[in-house]
Amino acid sequence: MSSSNEPETLSFEQAIEKLETIVAKLESGDVPLEQAIELYQEGMRLSHLCGQKLEQVERSIEMLVEADGDVTKKPFQAVQEDKGDIR
Repeated sequence: MSSSNEPETLSFEQAIEKLETIVAKLESGDVPLEQAIELYQEGMRLSHLCGQKLEQVERSIEMLVEADGDVTKKPFQAVQEDKGDIR
């Protein structure tokens, strides 16, 4: 299943939109097995791409912290949740 946009060049929003379309097709159950496998594989690539983009944004976010009347920048520390082993 090739597309005119390579996954690496998609924006986060474009990747999510494509992923939602794939999920809808798979949930409908109206696709042949071979196409379902291809869609699933593309969906996994898009999911991984979205995860990478979110991690990049998380690393670049800074918090503005006010202490003693001064405002300083501090790196954002995301709360780590147990995501389980998804491999």
